[in-house]
Amino acid sequence: MHEALKPYVGKLPRSILEEIEEKCPASKIKKVAEKALEEYNTAMIAPGEAVGLISAESIGEPGTQMTLDTFHFAGVAEMNVTMGLPRIIEILDGRKTLATPMMEIFLKSPYNKGKDIRKCALLVKETTLGEIVTEFVIDIVDLKIEAKLDAEKMALLGLTPARLAKAVSKAKTLSKEASVKENKEGNLVLKLKGKEEKGLNDLYKLKETARDVYVCGIKGVTQVLPVKRKDEFIIITAGSNLKKVLDLDFVDPNRTMSNDIYEITENFGIEAARQAIIEEVFKVIEAQGLNVDIRHIMLVADTMCVSGAIKGITRYGVVSEKASVLARASFETPIKHVINAALAGEVDKLNSVVENVMLNQAVPVGTGLPGLVTKVKKGKLK
Repeated sequence: MHEALKPYVGKLPRSILEEIEEKCPASKIKKVAEKALEEYNTAMIAPGEAVGLISAESIGEPGTQMTLDTFHFAGVAEMNVTMGLPRIIEILDGRKTLATPMMEIFLKSPYNKGKDIRKCALLVKETTLGEIVTEFVIDIVDLKIEAKLDAEKMALLGLTPARLAKAVSKAKTLSKEASVKENKEGNLVLKLKGKEEKGLNDLYKLKETARDVYVCGIKGVTQVLPVKRKDEFIIITAGSNLKKVLDLDFVDPNRTMSNDIYEITENFGIEAARQAIIEEVFKVIEAQGLNVDIRHIMLVADTMCVSGAIKGITRYGVVSEKASVLARASFETPIKHVINAALAGEVDKLNSVVENVMLNQAVPVGTGLPGLVTKVKKGKLK
């Protein structure tokens, strides 16, 4: 490290010191470091600042201006993405089931330049038998169905009729109902099993069941859309299954993302989930053309992840863990909280904002934080 920066070690973060050393000419390092320290100290939070309230106001006010909006990908009717206020609520409530789960899959070279992009996309997408069959021919006499296969799609997916027959016969929904074989023309033949009398109705049911049988690809990914972003191709998906996608050899595991926070926690841990919460909320706010300082979002993400697991800003999540009875009661279901606290003999220390506002007394933040302590001298007054 440069000599001029040594007095600032401990006063400024290491990342800032490294940036100053990298970008400034040697003659101006000291001057820039002084200015950086001055700005850094100004930006620091004053003791007693009600950061939670300010963050709530800073996110809540632009939140009321947000549109309730769903973004559709052009040309693909099934692919839409929840945006605006519903998406913010989805993230901050810590919902496990998303309205529109999706992934952004980044590819390794040379696939990110467009090589075999269609093949890569098809390998990611969940493929059912109905998608690779051109027509189902029903034989009423022998009670069997011939599924005529699309040779071009089969080649793209790297499937053979024999391999397909094996995959279909393993399906739990079909294995008890019918036997699956490959015929001379290279098509599949499904024949009803069982000695009891089977009719035409059962044959039609079998056709509909067969249509939805999983063949290959990644389960849960219902749609794929290769798009060019800047100078590389990426695959956007409807549906998410991060664990299986990361196993594919053409996928870049360092940049591939899902919008499902719980899936990120499962695969990468709580720190990655915290970062994902920050990025997802910021992405929505930015898309709406609003401006919220990222530190407010960081505070909310920290609150959600501080226990090592994701907890939503709801009465079952973060609020349920508050030490103050009155703070819990002020959020939702007040009578339940007050009765439970009375039965347990809980004591409220009145350390926070909400409970003091409820009791109409000075709030212990800002100038209300310090208390005046005086020593009274004992002795007789003259």
